[in-house]
Amino acid sequence: QVQLEESGGGLVQAGDSLRLSCAASGRTFSRYAWFRQAPGKERDFVTRITITTRGGITSYADSVKGRFTISTDNAKNTVYLQMDSLKPEDTAVYYCAATNSIVSTQARYYDYWGRGTQVTVSS
Repeated sequence: QVQLEESGGGLVQAGDSLRLSCAASGRTFSRYAWFRQAPGKERDFVTRITITTRGGITSYADSVKGRFTISTDNAKNTVYLQMDSLKPEDTAVYYCAATNSIVSTQARYYDYWGRGTQVTVSS
């Protein structure tokens, strides 16, 4: 059974950092992404990574570029999201997603999802 399990969310103040983890089990993936969903809003793309023999190829939403970093530990089948200089508008439930199919920033192309972890940034 394939599972993605996020961890690392919490309540922090503006300017603080958090690192989210997402551990995959049951299968290995070549593509991971992080999405987030704030109350009353749609699930938005945050960042994605494609694992290649030459390293990871990444892409970021403009709103997090320069502040967030996605990375993987392939030996642990785990993807991370390092979030620095957090802002109140980063408050959302963060979801890890994985696929072995096409590269995309759209949620519908990801086959597996975690349950999400809450990140709350106070001002």
